[in-house]
Amino acid sequence: MGLLTEELLANIGKTEAPRTQVVTERDIRKYSIATNQTQRKYLDGQVAPPLFHVAFFWDVVELDELNADGVSVDKLLPKFPLEREMAGGLDIQHHDRIRAGDTLVATRTLTDIYEKEGRSGALIFYEVVMQVERDDGTPVLTQKTTRILR
Repeated sequence: MGLLTEELLANIGKTEAPRTQVVTERDIRKYSIATNQTQRKYLDGQVAPPLFHVAFFWDVVELDELNADGVSVDKLLPKFPLEREMAGGLDIQHHDRIRAGDTLVATRTLTDIYEKEGRSGALIFYEVVMQVERDDGTPVLTQKTTRILR
């Protein structure tokens, strides 16, 4: 082991600038249809279904700016010595529903980087916490994402 340098570990606590998005009925309806959420409250576009927020704050970029997984490069993260990325976990705590007309503010923080030894060699884990609240400060959700690099 020993892939994690002081320089890499110094990124723990780094926070991305807050992102603000307004939720529209159309956003909710499109997501509901795309994910086969058939409850009327979702299809009417008044209340967002679970997981609506996951891609809501992603950057919209040109195709040549996407990584191999088809998402934009995460500028919050440092350059890691391992690059093959896997999902490690997603823990979401909902504090309030997302509704049409909400102005949401998301703030992401890199909260941990650690290393473990796996069967095939070294693994690097990192955790990012995203806090989402309304523009008046009302908490909406907290999401902790864990990713694994090998």
